[in-house]
Amino acid sequence: MREGSGTTSDSPLVLLSGGGGGARLAAGLSQSSAERPLLVVTNTGDDFEHCGLTICPDTDSVLYAVSKTIDRQRGWGRGEESWAVFGELKNLGGPDWFQLGDKDLALHLARAAMLSAGQGLASVTQALGYRLDVPSSVSVLPATESPVRTHVVTEQETMAFQEYFVAHRCAPVLHDVVYEGIDSASPAEQLRDALGHVGAAGTDIVLGPSNPFLSLAPILAIPGMQELLRHAARRVVAVSPIIGGQALKGPAGKIMSELGLDVSAEGWTRFMSEQYPGLVDVWVWDETDQALAGDLRSEGMDIRTTQTVMSDPSRARAFGDWLLGVCDSGH
Repeated sequence: MREGSGTTSDSPLVLLSGGGGGARLAAGLSQSSAERPLLVVTNTGDDFEHCGLTICPDTDSVLYAVSKTIDRQRGWGRGEESWAVFGELKNLGGPDWFQLGDKDLALHLARAAMLSAGQGLASVTQALGYRLDVPSSVSVLPATESPVRTHVVTEQETMAFQEYFVAHRCAPVLHDVVYEGIDSASPAEQLRDALGHVGAAGTDIVLGPSNPFLSLAPILAIPGMQELLRHAARRVVAVSPIIGGQALKGPAGKIMSELGLDVSAEGWTRFMSEQYPGLVDVWVWDETDQALAGDLRSEGMDIRTTQTVMSDPSRARAFGDWLLGVCDSGH
């Protein structure tokens, strides 16, 4: 943590995000009353090729969330969606295990056209954000433009993440997670440039309440990524995805249990601190788990508790305001 560096209101708050909780936090921060730019770095490990198109689920969830076009009930995809193309795809015997709404498909087609024209994934993502009317104070960037694909090693077989997550609904027992292509990946150049311009005061970096194995690890395992973040950081804050001994949504709790980890905010904190030593300065838990914080606080960990459940946009914004207060207070 950089000491005595004052405020960084002109530097973007940097949020590392998967889909789900990370996207909701991105939306909350984008609507915060504090006027501070936001840079959302998205997980690309979930990206895959489907029907000849590059699908970027976590990136798209963030784009939809911050542009207020997301389907709030499902938590993914577009609101007021229609399904004509998907229905006809099924009639024609095409792959129907992954749902593509008409508006969502239009975005994938636009991405494919720009990628085939030679644009990089980061530039394409920014162009799509502009077309979706993402606020000008918000930038969304993929963590890397190098192909990284998350695969899970299960009791049955090794399979691509989307097959595990969507086709198998996370049912197989998980033994390990691997990130194909990670060794040759590097942080996106636009991300390097953005973090290189934060100045001597540094900026604040938030690890969103995203799955630590499937959403954050494919970002943090990119060679040079942790060093890049730590060099730019005035403060790194991590938000627990585990509340009251379970994940609100998604398989984080199930995976922790299957890997022999304690499914709790404390278990998540110990895992993250061991996996990424020296990276995180402040740990944020839901107030439900406040009674569990004593042991870690006695070990010198800075643990803050508040209401972190973002069940609607107003709560997401309130949590975003609180989080920015933690970042700006420095204590």
